[in-house]
Amino acid sequence: MVFKRLLGAFGVGGPSVDTVLAVPRVSPGGSLTGEVRIKGGDFEAEIEHITLGLVTRIEIEHGEGEHTGLGEFFRTEVSGPFKLGVGEERTVPFQVPVPWETPLTEVQGQPLNGMAMGVRTELAIAKAVDKGDLDPFSVAALPSQEAVLVAFSRLGFHFKSADLETGHLYGVQQRLPFYQEIEFYPPAQYSGRINEVELTFVADAGRLDVILEADKRGGHGSGHDTFGRFQVTHEQALQMDWATEITGWLDGLAGQHHGASYGGHDGHHGHHGHRGGPGMGAVVAAGAAGMVGGFVAAEAIDEIGDFFEGDEEEG
Repeated sequence: MVFKRLLGAFGVGGPSVDTVLAVPRVSPGGSLTGEVRIKGGDFEAEIEHITLGLVTRIEIEHGEGEHTGLGEFFRTEVSGPFKLGVGEERTVPFQVPVPWETPLTEVQGQPLNGMAMGVRTELAIAKAVDKGDLDPFSVAALPSQEAVLVAFSRLGFHFKSADLETGHLYGVQQRLPFYQEIEFYPPAQYSGRINEVELTFVADAGRLDVILEADKRGGHGSGHDTFGRFQVTHEQALQMDWATEITGWLDGLAGQHHGASYGGHDGHHGHHGHRGGPGMGAVVAAGAAGMVGGFVAAEAIDEIGDFFEGDEEEG
C-alpha cells in the first residue's frame, strides 16, 4: 500500500496518511464517503483525533483590492483518540455530509473554470496538527439547479467564469459565509444593453433561491446592477418554464428603475410579482470584512498552489 504524504509536522519517521474517496463527485446535500488510511512510522504515536474539512478557493476583497484564499466551510471529526503502533496500518471509514449551499464545480459534466473543491485531512498527535492530505472532488448540480442552467444554455447564454464572493445576500437565508456567482455572456439580442448576467443558487433541503444579477450597459440605470430573485421548492423548479421566466426578467429590465428586481416567484403563494430590490451595497450584507478574518484566518495562500493547479503530490 502506498501512502501519499509523510506528515511533516511530526518529523522524520512519523506517521503517513492517505484519504481515499469512494466517489469523488457529489451534489449539494449529499455525502462524501471513503476512508482515511494511516500507517505508523518509526515510533508509537497517540493519535488525538482525525478531522476532515471541506475547503474551497475564495475571493477576498479588502481595502487594497482582492486576493484568493483557501477557506474551510465545513469540518467534522471522523475519529477520536487511539494508539498507532510502529508500522501499524489502520483504516478509518467516513461519511461526510455536504452542505446544501456547497458551490458547483461542474455543469453537465463540464468543469466550471475558477472553481475547485477539496477534502482536507487533519491528524493530531501530542498537540501538533498536520493538515497533511488534500483530495479534490467535484460538485454537480441538483436536478432543480440543472433545470435553470439548461434554460440558460438553450437561450444562448455563454459561460464566462465562476467564483465565490464573501458576504451574505440580502433577504436570503444563507448559512455559508460566501456565495457563488456563475457569470454568463447574454444572448445576441441583448448585446449593447447588458454586459453579463450572474446566477447564484442558495439551496436547502426544501427550497431553492435563484438570484439573477444583470450588469446593464448604457441608457437609464447605466453603471448599476439589476437583480431578480425566484424562490421555489425543488419540485417547482423542475416544473417551471425557466426560459420564459429568464426572458421575461431580462425584457423587463428596460422598464425598471436601476436597482429594482423582477420576478420573485413565490413558492408558498404560487404567483409572480415585482419586488423592489436593494442596490449593490445592500445586497451584500455589511460586516463581511470581520467575518473573513475568522473564515480564512491564517490559511496560507501558497497552500492553494498544487491542489488547484492539479499538481497534487502523487504517492
